[in-house]
Amino acid sequence: MSIHPEIAKILATLPAPDGSPLHPEAMRAGEESMVPPLAERLPLHAVEDATAQTPSGDVPVRIYTPIESDAYGLLVYFHGGAFFLGSLDTHDHVARSLAKETGHKVISVGYRRAPEAAFPAGLDDCYAVVRWAAEQGRSLGWDGKNLAIAGDSSGGTFVAAVAAKAHDDGFEAITHQVLFYPSLDLDFDVDRYASLRENAEGYGLETAGLKPFNSFYLDSGANPADPLVSPIKREDLAGLPPALVITAEHDPLRDEGELYGKRLQDAGVKATVSRYEGANHGFVQNFSWIPEYYRAFLETGDFLNKG
Repeated sequence: MSIHPEIAKILATLPAPDGSPLHPEAMRAGEESMVPPLAERLPLHAVEDATAQTPSGDVPVRIYTPIESDAYGLLVYFHGGAFFLGSLDTHDHVARSLAKETGHKVISVGYRRAPEAAFPAGLDDCYAVVRWAAEQGRSLGWDGKNLAIAGDSSGGTFVAAVAAKAHDDGFEAITHQVLFYPSLDLDFDVDRYASLRENAEGYGLETAGLKPFNSFYLDSGANPADPLVSPIKREDLAGLPPALVITAEHDPLRDEGELYGKRLQDAGVKATVSRYEGANHGFVQNFSWIPEYYRAFLETGDFLNKG
């Protein structure tokens, strides 16, 4: 189907890319300026900032408690932003909705970003916080059951990489992985996936912008041939946690996400691939106010809570 009319209205207001250099600090400031005031955010039982003391260092986290309860499943969330954008604040509304609709206590990770922090700093922070959450389970009110990980876009890259690292390390506490329109192949050859051509222009994220947006990460030492950078290049996907892969119809990254889901299935992993028609890359962050797309949070809740 065509792009959702509400998304189309907003896309029509965006300036056409002109190839100008990207300036991380200015772009981050622009993102932060759009964060709504606290009074306008989805209320939860409790939201608190904390520091996870890990072997990777002290990592800022924000902990979202949906309701008052004796115990919770845990969901560790990695925000997107091409490895150099995004923050605890810009994705605060995503974490709040995840907490509300899953009933899990959500731990959002303020990992180190490129270009200031070289690869694998951000990945190490994400993995370290997952292990910290397991170790601190009692103080976090963990019920000892679900320990899920979730992320959008480049945060989805980290989800796949963290799941792989945990498997290789024999850390088996991760029970679920949720990837929202993940970036899983940082080799941006346009002939690798049909969606890179089909959705190349006019849908917000453009194929020509993939290289410059990810250049800060790649220039920091992330090698696209490394399966921890491009998780779809991992040869053996057997033994990874059950997965929910949510993709967007009008996203250049659509096909790599869907191929990853199929490869998981072929490897014997319980994996669900769910394509959202009429949506574009970033819809969970940018357009979850549209009921059809808020459903991604409900689907995540169903995935985590089914028997």
